[in-house]
Amino acid sequence: MEQTKFNKSFFASVEPIRIKDPLAITLGAMDKNESFVFTYTDAVKFAGHSCPAVSGAYKLTQLALKSLYGNETPIRGQIRVTFKGGVDYKVNGPISQVVTLITGAAGESGFKGLGGGRYNRQNLLSFDETAEADEDAVCTAIFERMDNNKRIEISYSNYMLPANPRMGDLMPLSVTGKGTDAEIKEFGELWHERVKAVLMNPPNGMFVIKE
Repeated sequence: MEQTKFNKSFFASVEPIRIKDPLAITLGAMDKNESFVFTYTDAVKFAGHSCPAVSGAYKLTQLALKSLYGNETPIRGQIRVTFKGGVDYKVNGPISQVVTLITGAAGESGFKGLGGGRYNRQNLLSFDETAEADEDAVCTAIFERMDNNKRIEISYSNYMLPANPRMGDLMPLSVTGKGTDAEIKEFGELWHERVKAVLMNPPNGMFVIKE
């Protein structure tokens, strides 16, 4: 089977997210003991790129699910997510799309469910314009289990990520396509040093969870 060819070898080492989706089982896509396995590359394909926001969205979802479910397998479609601030606040919008991909929690365009709303996904993800996110954070979101109402708040900050000074020179060359192959490759390597840190070795304070 043909596979997408990514050029960052560490992608394959990022911890996957396992989550059970009862709807997929009900409609016969998989057996009852099986789960979806999301990888970071799924988020990259969905977003169309890899960056500190996409990697942060993937990691914060993973950490939120671990906090809510412990050793249990999370249940897709039974998780409600509320972002602090509007959809246009910082990168709430793009981050929320990765959260939807993994958790199934969707906005008004989500699946309305079967037979009177069973397996509904619509309006499980929302934005609270009256709530203020931490000023230093990229985003703050509340994840809630709908079966037992357990809630956690998670904030993601990446101001502590080091930025190689060469990136400032190389980014315009890469974005405009005017750089040489070597310059564009070097930019991609420096850019992904930050992404790798978010996914595999987040510094203290990058992800903060409150019960």
